[in-house]
Amino acid sequence: MPTPAKKAFALRLDPALYAAIERLAAAELRSANAEIEILLREALARRGVKPKAAAPARRGRPPKEEG
Repeated sequence: MPTPAKKAFALRLDPALYAAIERLAAAELRSANAEIEILLREALARRGVKPKAAAPARRGRPPKEEG
């Protein structure tokens, strides 16, 4: 099942900052990438910015094509 498209980009972080994110992610049973996304969403929410909700993943078989 394909996942919704996400924007990929390079992010340069201080190694100590990344290590702290990895520790936090491990404690929350998440990947470092997922943890960074959550931290960014929380920071945006504190500033009153609400990004659009992601479209839910499509499930099941695609409809049959007629013809």
